[in-house]
Amino acid sequence: MAEKQTILGRITQLAKANINALLDRAENPQKMLDQMVRDYTNSIAEAQDAVAVTVGNLRLAQADYQEDVKASREWGQKALAASNKAEQMRLAGNEQDAAKFDNLAKIAISKQMASEKEAKDAEPLIASQEEVVAKLKDGLDQMRSKLDELKTKRNQLVARAKTAEAQNRVQDAISSINVLDPTSELGRYEDQIRRQEALAQGKAEVAVSSLDQQFAELEDHSQDIEIEARLAALKSGDAPAQIEARDFNAY
Repeated sequence: MAEKQTILGRITQLAKANINALLDRAENPQKMLDQMVRDYTNSIAEAQDAVAVTVGNLRLAQADYQEDVKASREWGQKALAASNKAEQMRLAGNEQDAAKFDNLAKIAISKQMASEKEAKDAEPLIASQEEVVAKLKDGLDQMRSKLDELKTKRNQLVARAKTAEAQNRVQDAISSINVLDPTSELGRYEDQIRRQEALAQGKAEVAVSSLDQQFAELEDHSQDIEIEARLAALKSGDAPAQIEARDFNAY
């Protein structure tokens, strides 16, 4: 009986385990769940063997009880038959055979009483065993349900871990190709292009400025040539005619 109580206690303890609380305290929840699944599976197998033995013993006790009940009934029938036979012998005036059958009836009654006592004594033990077996079976059902819960949580946790890992890989990949990152290859290449563009623009502006100055210098040089020409004409007496003032009132 003590062994049965120990088995029942273990089953009850496992069935009442708070998985969420255990997960909250675990450093590695997935590893802990894997170990719990193994422990539960092994415990269920051990409990099933123990329950099978207990149920087997109960069935034997029940069979013995039924045999005692049957034997009591049969001995009662034999006692009645022997008593009836004794009365027939007595009515026939055969007292000796009547006494003989009365003794047989008494023996049958004694056997009947013994069988009744064995059956009656077995009843509370069988009732107790039936209660224990019912609790063991209920505990096993709870353990199987808890095992299913464990497996579900473990699978969910593994799936979430894989999803998180995939998301982290995607984010790392995105970060590694961020074109706005000045330290990236694309960023450095863009800076080089911008510097080249700025250099080309600067050269273009310098070229335009130089051309304008050349034209300006050319104009200045042309004026000097004209001055020299007029001076030479003055000296030679061939100065150009002066511009006459126009009378705009005549129009």
